[in-house]
Amino acid sequence: MREVPLGAPQSGQSRVRTLATGVSRGTESLIFKNLVPESEWHRMRAPNQDGEFPYPVKYGYANVGVIEDGPPEYVGCKVFGLFPHQTHYNAPLSGLHILPDGLPAERAVLAANMETALNALWDGLPSLGDHICVVGGGVVGLLTAYLAARIPATRVTLIDVNEARRGVAVKLGFEFSLPQDAPDNQDLVFHTSACSAGLETALKAAGNGASVVEMSWYGAHTVSVPLGADFHSRRLVLKSSQVGTIPASRQERWNYTRRLGVALSLLIDPELDVLISHRIPFEEAPSRLPDIYMGRLDALAPVLIYS
Repeated sequence: MREVPLGAPQSGQSRVRTLATGVSRGTESLIFKNLVPESEWHRMRAPNQDGEFPYPVKYGYANVGVIEDGPPEYVGCKVFGLFPHQTHYNAPLSGLHILPDGLPAERAVLAANMETALNALWDGLPSLGDHICVVGGGVVGLLTAYLAARIPATRVTLIDVNEARRGVAVKLGFEFSLPQDAPDNQDLVFHTSACSAGLETALKAAGNGASVVEMSWYGAHTVSVPLGADFHSRRLVLKSSQVGTIPASRQERWNYTRRLGVALSLLIDPELDVLISHRIPFEEAPSRLPDIYMGRLDALAPVLIYS
């Protein structure tokens, strides 16, 4: 924990007091373990990161706060900003997104995860009535399944090795399966588990000619992909999806501001509070986050709470 001076807001800026920040467990764990390859140091920079990879860096991109100083008509507004874990920051209004009415700060920190899920559905192109499975029951996988399950007549199954994810899946409106019981002949598969075994499960679940959308980012890890056996004869498609880029078919009409606004609107459902597994006081972050980063604690969406 470090104290640094924060100057007065410059012209056009507002001062924001943080209410909550979301811990991006997958990405921040890779950074914590120094598993970001040097080739990705530039692409992996957070929008408002301080420092340079590999360390030390001030990282994070899911900050919800309240405007305390700025244009009078915006003072008191709750906003989402792509800022790290810190108590205050200054930002132009163009870099802040006012929360929709009824969206609480703690749930709003899931906006970046919801953007990733939304982007994946754009890449996967699900259709009405599809049988869809998502391999990997982290927050991004659960949100991807949540969105897919709201397409009329779809049948969506979450596949994970952790039986505890069953209750979350049921509450969010889709089915659950352990890998050994995974359905096959799926019309579309999303993979989010960030492990080779999960990717193998995803390929096995896909029906002939179906697509597997790879959403995992492995950092510096080498991944074994089973592209032998019947991969070619079944004409499977392995497609990448990455939230840093809007799909080419939408780039002429969509920008990141529009996408983030949609992601925030999709978080209105109070059932999504089931994803917030830990509420950690900000001052306890140095002692409690390492257990989450190292996988010693089962966590979905840890949220840092600022007094």
